[in-house]
Amino acid sequence: MEERQALMSFAALSQETRLAVVRTLVVAGPAGMAAGAIAEKMGVSPSNISFHLKELERSGLVAQRRESRSIVYSADYDALSGLVRFLMLDCCAGHPRITGEPENADACCASEPEKDVANV
Repeated sequence: MEERQALMSFAALSQETRLAVVRTLVVAGPAGMAAGAIAEKMGVSPSNISFHLKELERSGLVAQRRESRSIVYSADYDALSGLVRFLMLDCCAGHPRITGEPENADACCASEPEKDVANV
């Protein structure tokens, strides 16, 4: 993920309703939820939720599709994963256990033996 896209994503998530919508859509899974159901769950008007969903879609964090007469929104898991990877990329000197890189994660991240604090 490029920095510009990450900034757009963070800007979209920096609003309470939008963050709640993304969290709701993550739980809803790939099936997603109709815009009206999201509005009802969030306790906001359909026009209000429409505004927030457009911002989330513009940021690339949610996708929409038409099903019959409804617009169904779902979380874009690849985009959300990309955002988390963007945050963690330079974290902890690239430690595989933290960055999610599987190779040699156990070898370089082996926990130190616990000290016996009673004998210290």
